[in-house]
Amino acid sequence: MTDYLLKALAYEGQFRAYAIDATEAVAEAQRRHDTWSASSAALGRTMVGTLLLAAAGLKNEEKMTVIVNGDGLGGRILADANGKGDIKAYISNPNVNLALNDHGKLDVRAVVGTEGTLTVIKDLGMKEPFTGQVSLVSGELGEDFTYYMANSEQIPSAIGLSVLVDTDDSIKAAGGFMIQVMPDASDEAITKVEQNIAAIPLVSRLMENGETPEQILARILGEENVEVLEKMPVRFHCDCSRERFAEGLSSIGKTELHEMIEEDHGAEVVCHFCGEKYHYSEADLQELVTAIDEKRAANI
Repeated sequence: MTDYLLKALAYEGQFRAYAIDATEAVAEAQRRHDTWSASSAALGRTMVGTLLLAAAGLKNEEKMTVIVNGDGLGGRILADANGKGDIKAYISNPNVNLALNDHGKLDVRAVVGTEGTLTVIKDLGMKEPFTGQVSLVSGELGEDFTYYMANSEQIPSAIGLSVLVDTDDSIKAAGGFMIQVMPDASDEAITKVEQNIAAIPLVSRLMENGETPEQILARILGEENVEVLEKMPVRFHCDCSRERFAEGLSSIGKTELHEMIEEDHGAEVVCHFCGEKYHYSEADLQELVTAIDEKRAANI
């Protein structure tokens, strides 16, 4: 298992804890979208944050969409995850490369922006999805996900998101943690955990040096206080298909399909999430038109 996420309890249930190594998943997104350094950091942090929220709030096939819609240079960032650890994501402007910020780090705030919203949509298999939305509070994303958890989910949490980008724009490390404070947590335990979080180096730097999610949770909570519940694989995985996009083409209607046949002699559809291209010939499009006619005739 390369990338994985840990679910744990700490201090005999006073905290829920999650830690993740998502290096390969973020690296796959970087390769597919050819993101430059600053865009890679913003996209990667969004992916890590989404995986953490999904692990805490979803089961198996349940799905979550996180939309970061700020006024920064990267435009909209969108990530889709499920309860099994699958994620796909994209950023509207993948080619943002900026000078390091005043702290010597990639300028994620400039990519995301400081005005805008973070929206979380959970599809739990019910009639209506659950939607929560908060205003961006920093644009660094860790603070924004933390603010979402406190205000929309009503769960005080500490969230750390970190992506380390190499000089050739490839991903050296990506990961993070989320510590959720339960109602019965003692002031003493909360103070200790807060001190440890304040002292911890960047998660991606720790991972670059070989530290695991287990060791990161031990740094924050103390190894003797952690009870690991589950170790779950995570991966970049897009569920797009030729059939699914064909259904989308059918939904635009016969007139538009005829225009594609006559003017473009076919169609090419590109998946936003993974960059996969699907080509449909004139004959393919004519089959879709025929299928629409047959379906209408059957309903008469």
